[in-house]
Amino acid sequence: MRIGVFAALGVALFAGGCVTIEERRALDAERCRGYGFRTGTEAFAQCMLDIDLDRSASRRALVYRDFSGPSLGFGYGYGFRRW
Repeated sequence: MRIGVFAALGVALFAGGCVTIEERRALDAERCRGYGFRTGTEAFAQCMLDIDLDRSASRRALVYRDFSGPSLGFGYGYGFRRW
């Protein structure tokens, strides 16, 4: 009985962390409005674009981060392994 309760709680917590595209856009718009930009202006559009570009850059940095480190002299003669 307890295992079922813990499993249901785990699934609820996992599914609760998902954010849809519409929800993310609404959060971004609220963030820009919080900065003082008015909806429908060029500055608001630029704010939304900057948030989206920052999110893309963070995602790219996570995927392509440099795992270089000391490799005890093995590799290409530089002492660091590049992936």
